[in-house]
Amino acid sequence: MGKYIVKRLIHGLFSVICVVLIVMVLVYSLLDRNKIFAGDPNYNHTQSNNRVTYEQSRFEAFGYLDYVPYSDYIIELVRSGDLPEADRAEAAKLGNTPDKDSETAAKYITRFTEEYQSKGYTVTRLDADKKRNGQLRDGGQPALFATKDIPLPVRALRYFTGMFDIDNIHYAPEDAELVGERGLTFTTRDPVYNPTGTENVFAPAIMGNGTEHRYLLYFDHVFPYIHQNFLTLKLGESYTVNRGIDVFDTMTDSQGKYILSTITYPTGEVMERADDLHTATYIQGSRDATSANSQRFVDDYTNVTTYKVGFSKLGYSFVIGIISTVMAYVLGLPIGLLMARHKEGLVDKIGTIYIVFIIAVPSLAYIFLFKAIGGSVFKLPTVFDMDSASKLMYLLPIVSLALPSVASLMKWMRRYMIDQQNSDYVKFARSGGLSESEIFTKHIWKNAMIPIVHGIPASIIFAMTGAIITERVYVVPGAGNLLTEAINKYDNGVIVGVTLFYAVLSVVALLLGDVLMATVDPRISFTTKDR
Repeated sequence: MGKYIVKRLIHGLFSVICVVLIVMVLVYSLLDRNKIFAGDPNYNHTQSNNRVTYEQSRFEAFGYLDYVPYSDYIIELVRSGDLPEADRAEAAKLGNTPDKDSETAAKYITRFTEEYQSKGYTVTRLDADKKRNGQLRDGGQPALFATKDIPLPVRALRYFTGMFDIDNIHYAPEDAELVGERGLTFTTRDPVYNPTGTENVFAPAIMGNGTEHRYLLYFDHVFPYIHQNFLTLKLGESYTVNRGIDVFDTMTDSQGKYILSTITYPTGEVMERADDLHTATYIQGSRDATSANSQRFVDDYTNVTTYKVGFSKLGYSFVIGIISTVMAYVLGLPIGLLMARHKEGLVDKIGTIYIVFIIAVPSLAYIFLFKAIGGSVFKLPTVFDMDSASKLMYLLPIVSLALPSVASLMKWMRRYMIDQQNSDYVKFARSGGLSESEIFTKHIWKNAMIPIVHGIPASIIFAMTGAIITERVYVVPGAGNLLTEAINKYDNGVIVGVTLFYAVLSVVALLLGDVLMATVDPRISFTTKDR
């Protein structure tokens, strides 16, 4: 079986890469890139040359191209020592037209143009946009920049090679102001649990200095209780759905109201806040004199997430999905068994009507139907509220999500059971004097369950992906509608990231289904024997 699993994993990995590449082609090549500005409020507030440069910066953020403003080029020259600081302002100043450039500016403009054209970039210069009276229009300042479209193979290579990020002590720049020397520190007295150093609490942790994350390994009260940041997964940055946040973090971060508690910050200041100090990451210059961070933190590890009352998007989807899956199997399999045992009877006819109803009626229609019945007749909550303590809001989404699965399991269980009844081994069992109940429980049931168990891992795993229609109807803040929201907002990073996540889950679900089926049925073997 080991060789089979390795083979399937390799094939699965290849399939995942192909799926991501296809999605990248659709997103970056076949869709109009200008659609990304449809819901961008900043775009409508920029004019003239500023709008052009803003477009290029957003195209770069969405992964369409590399964009290099002339101002960034000048900053890099100063940093590398190729441009004296005294000449910086003069070199960076563009004239309203090329003939208005100073001698110093013209020199570096020419150098910028030649350097980036040699690299395959397109260098664009925008002259000052003036009104008839000679005054500059709003956003009409002159601009100079270089752009180059990113080929799909390069984009895909960047995505896959940057998927896993290994933290290290050289993350912070060389000129970073760190408290102490770069390195890792192991402690059994985590400062978050022992802020004053006097509490006798055993709390092991590995802390970094110069790393991106302050805590590389720590324990807390949030599932799964032990956390690590040595290796982090990067599925792609969101630019509209959850701007600046990675897709994986978007799906796994908690939601809802803040949970306030008494926090002792590294400086000793005590405040009632929801900050999770274990999640502190490094941001250079974030603790300047004008920032409130200077009163709470001793270095630039100031960027923290917060504790919130609700689950994450994956959490809500998984809770609703797993309960609906259990409900589907608990109801669907016994009813399907009864339908098979009493073929053409009352139970079989009622069950068939239900199956036909679920298949024939669009899912959106019966979800709204059950929502209306549940809200008006049973007075159940029809809109999900993260801040509510009532568990009744879970009921309608769970029932609506379980309905089609119940019908599917009823149908297939009935079919498999009836197919098995006509098998030779059943006729032999009858001739041996076994009762119908014994035949059903000892023989037919076990064999009919073999194809059913293949779908169990997929049902459990895909509970994490959520149900798009159900979550939208009941306003569930889960992962199900994340992909559609990203498509509507042309958020390329989320589209590719969620696709990758779903593709990996599909491969894992199929593999686990095969393994489980082989475990249940000893006749199935994934090994080949020499003859």
